[in-house]
Amino acid sequence: MNRHDDRTEQVKRRIAVLVFDGTKLLDVSGPAEVFAEANRFGANYEIAIVSPDGSPVTTSIGVVFPVAGSAFTAGRFDTVLVSGGDIFPAHGVQPDLREATIVLSQRTRRMASICTGAFVLADAGLLSGRRATTHWRHAHTLADRYPRIDVQPDLIYVKDRDVYTSAGVSAGIDLALALVEEDHGPELARDVARSLVVYMQRPGGQSQFSYSLQGAAPRSSLLRGVVDWIREDLTRDYSVSVLADHALISPRQLNRLFGDELDTTPAKYVEEIRFDEAKALLAAGHTVSETANKAGFKNRENLRRAFSHRLAMAPREYQRRFISTQANVSAIVASLE
Repeated sequence: MNRHDDRTEQVKRRIAVLVFDGTKLLDVSGPAEVFAEANRFGANYEIAIVSPDGSPVTTSIGVVFPVAGSAFTAGRFDTVLVSGGDIFPAHGVQPDLREATIVLSQRTRRMASICTGAFVLADAGLLSGRRATTHWRHAHTLADRYPRIDVQPDLIYVKDRDVYTSAGVSAGIDLALALVEEDHGPELARDVARSLVVYMQRPGGQSQFSYSLQGAAPRSSLLRGVVDWIREDLTRDYSVSVLADHALISPRQLNRLFGDELDTTPAKYVEEIRFDEAKALLAAGHTVSETANKAGFKNRENLRRAFSHRLAMAPREYQRRFISTQANVSAIVASLE
């Protein structure tokens, strides 16, 4: 008998993964592999891939994915996962996908989404009044489009009662491990994580991956000029009065422009730009001292405090995680010489 079994045979838990044309393949395969691996350690999951009409779907990489049947006739499930895809949030949720999601939510114990699958749950009305997350790149869009959702942009996954949402792509693995732990305890989930060579609980949140102001574009030419001036040289003094003088407007007008167009203050914008630049410099292989100087931090200690406060890790730890693979290989080789 498997050492995790409390009974001779575990209760079978049916898991459905709802897919559609454009589904991210890893959104399906990642969580499915977690449940399949859990079966090796004593769990009893049965996985069914379903689409709204029962037709095969074409995934994000062009692979045609067969399904077990239609979501409308698939019966009851213990857990339903809705996959994500690049079509969201640029395009709306198709009516048949929305209806399939609603029907499945009425036939399951718990509902979950992977990555941009959160937009499907939101469109089906399943996230109203709940906390939720999605890929960091689309978190603000989710919050703007569905104001009744309490979006948590930094979390890898969120549980709010019987509805779960997860961040981008590989976060589906984190969520699936959490579901396995709920069902069978931490020991079995830990064995699954070890077997798949993944973290049991990934350190840090989504902000370690994101660039918070990437793509932010002011509408007015005046504010665009201010933003461009900041980005030119992060080492300068960018107090509100200095920025206002550069723009030839009052500090009050400048504050209003930043609030109206970028939903932030000048000081916070400069802080975010500097932190984004620091992450990029560390990932490119610059030393902590070089990064502090180039990104406009006064010294290494200020940079360390910023990373500790925002990511709960030191700059060097961040660098170890995100520096290029070739740099990591070189470091390993050097340590062996």
